[in-house]
Amino acid sequence: MSGASENLRRARNVVIAAYLSWTLDAFDFFILIFTFDDVAKTFGVSVSSITLAITLTLATRAVGAFIFGRLADKYGRKPILMLVVFLYSIFEAASGFAWSFASFLAIRTLFGIAMGGEWGVGSSLAMETIPDRWRGWVSGLLQAGYPFGFFLATLLFDFGLQPLGWRGMFFVGALPALLVFFIAAQVEESPAFEAMQHRPSRVPVSTVLRKNAKLVIYGVVMMAAFNFFSHGTQDIYPKLFLGKQLHFSHAQITDISLFYNVGAMLGGIAFGYLSQKIGRRFAIGAACVLSLAVVYFWSHGSTPGTIAAAAFLMQFAVQGAWGVVPVHLNELSPAEIRGTFPGFVYQLGNFVASVNAPLQVGIAAQHGGDYGYALMLVAGSVAVILILLMIFGPEARNVSMAGTASS
Repeated sequence: MSGASENLRRARNVVIAAYLSWTLDAFDFFILIFTFDDVAKTFGVSVSSITLAITLTLATRAVGAFIFGRLADKYGRKPILMLVVFLYSIFEAASGFAWSFASFLAIRTLFGIAMGGEWGVGSSLAMETIPDRWRGWVSGLLQAGYPFGFFLATLLFDFGLQPLGWRGMFFVGALPALLVFFIAAQVEESPAFEAMQHRPSRVPVSTVLRKNAKLVIYGVVMMAAFNFFSHGTQDIYPKLFLGKQLHFSHAQITDISLFYNVGAMLGGIAFGYLSQKIGRRFAIGAACVLSLAVVYFWSHGSTPGTIAAAAFLMQFAVQGAWGVVPVHLNELSPAEIRGTFPGFVYQLGNFVASVNAPLQVGIAAQHGGDYGYALMLVAGSVAVILILLMIFGPEARNVSMAGTASS
């Protein structure tokens, strides 16, 4: 096999592994979104209490991002990606064995730690391996794995809830562990990581972070806004807004959720590709402007047709902005800690945004149970914040993953 063909095969397999690991991670996360009321009924707690499980999962992802990111910077991206995929699959299945509400929360906390390690390790492995010209569309493709995971969880909700029950749905969440065998057999270590291993000395992570303190703060604020943008348009939308407020049927919720997740996948790829042409910040800003144009119809529509169309465009915009995040964070990252920086900054932002579900439920309660108002308030606010952050923030498009600017 020629060198060019071998490099292409190597890049292709890495993209497949990174895409599937994030897809299946999201699949496992979103199973809970569709089982709120069933889990609450089993443990005799309110639906709003169950949202605490989401808060714990999101809050502890920062812990996992740091732990597994540091391990990836020390031992390599590939073995740590295998480890986190195995762990989040096991903890997902364990959620189905929970014997009390407290045990359920504890297991979801462990799931959050494992889940937190995947994104940063997987995205750095991909971005350090693929050709520079692939970065934009691969970034969009990788992030499109998140709504595809939501799509798969929606299908499981549609076909599996009745025969399997909520516990059985979590047991299905163990299947992603099979991906470990593909990664072990078909994926090679990041060339950038291998090159850094041959450097005479390595700078301590504390030194790198101290030298880049402003970048770290900016990254956390940006990712907090991004996570409010994502979770603020997803977590309570299907069950509480469509189901509880609008009284849509099981079939209508399923169809609308599937439809808007198609929009999310297309948006991620489209804006990721666009970012390679017009820049990361401009692409993100354009997606945010689109979200503002449809946010009212998305949160205040009353018919299934209006809601479906607006939700498609909303998620096209939200996940379109997110489609630029993998490449944008990896390009901004100091090369010495790329296994740690993107995921840790991302998940620290997630920690800040982990209050989203209880926050939106609380806002709705203060406005007569109007979940649409809470959705519009959060989504509209963070879209404006992201536009401002893009106007004044940094960009490192096409920077070399070895740490020097590429031509």
